[in-house]
Amino acid sequence: MNEREERLLRYHEYLIEEEKQELQENAAFISAFKEECIRKGITLGDEHFSYVKKTGVVATYPNLITHLCPDLSRDKDGLFDFSELTTAYKRQPFASGYLISDTFMLMAHPYFRRGLHELNSYAPRFIDKFWHLSNPDLKLLIAVDLNRVRVDVNDRMTLEYDTWYGPKFSRDICTIPDEIVKLRLPPEMDELDAQLLANSTYSLDIKWDTEQSSEGVKRIFYAEEFKSIDETITINGEVYFPAKYVHSEFNVDMNCFTHFDGAMHLYTFDEYCKRIDSDINYNKKNSFKIKSNSIKLFRIDGKIKIETWIDLVSHFFTGNPLAYEYFEGRYPDYLSDFLKAKYGR
Repeated sequence: MNEREERLLRYHEYLIEEEKQELQENAAFISAFKEECIRKGITLGDEHFSYVKKTGVVATYPNLITHLCPDLSRDKDGLFDFSELTTAYKRQPFASGYLISDTFMLMAHPYFRRGLHELNSYAPRFIDKFWHLSNPDLKLLIAVDLNRVRVDVNDRMTLEYDTWYGPKFSRDICTIPDEIVKLRLPPEMDELDAQLLANSTYSLDIKWDTEQSSEGVKRIFYAEEFKSIDETITINGEVYFPAKYVHSEFNVDMNCFTHFDGAMHLYTFDEYCKRIDSDINYNKKNSFKIKSNSIKLFRIDGKIKIETWIDLVSHFFTGNPLAYEYFEGRYPDYLSDFLKAKYGR
């Protein structure tokens, strides 16, 4: 077994352990759902429950919805009346694709998910748009996942908006809202394409904040770049997953950046696995805190023009087309030409 195969095996083992932990932590939800099923005439064992990273804790049983919801009607094509569904079950903001009861969540059909696969999130953004249609003149019907429901009834959701979510960049820095941005390569790109055309980039996470200080109002910029699981460095015999990191301060009154520094964050395997599909606010949202080692690489103080800053940030994230996409609103020409030629995108 080579180093890459060993690393992928460790990642698979990590996912198994994560599933075990999630099932334990959600034991109360699972127990409540088992009792609900008994009342409906079916008995589920532990083998019917699994943890799906992009969904949550899922119960799987043939024609489960038929047993749970016998009063719901379907048309000749097997579609459910969406008005009837939303009368019987709740919709919540940021939970598109899910209809919620006290003990489970109905889910839209797996064919609405990325790659038509039940392990993925819903593909942007049809389900989100469908879930928010409110025209009373429209009759809405939808296919649902007949064999599975989510049972951890809470507010935790995976949000994906194609290859980018969060506000766009503007050279008028003051107009950029204090929000999170996450950029990913197109999902159809395979590992070799990403390695050759994007320097093995996995994602680019960005955050803007506003701070008031004795020097006036400042806009604070954070960015962190993640590479694929194959990109590691070894320091004193320890293997780390490197992530370039940028921190900048923009003085609103002076209309320029006054501070800019860059570092390399060094993640352990477990830290990398937990952080890779999260966002830059991970530590604010999770009880397990990541405290990666950090090596400072540069610092610039003084009046830094916006265009100079953009140029330096883009080149610090070497070969990362997502930095170009963030600042310019499109992929660089070489990547656009490739995606159009190979995928018709």
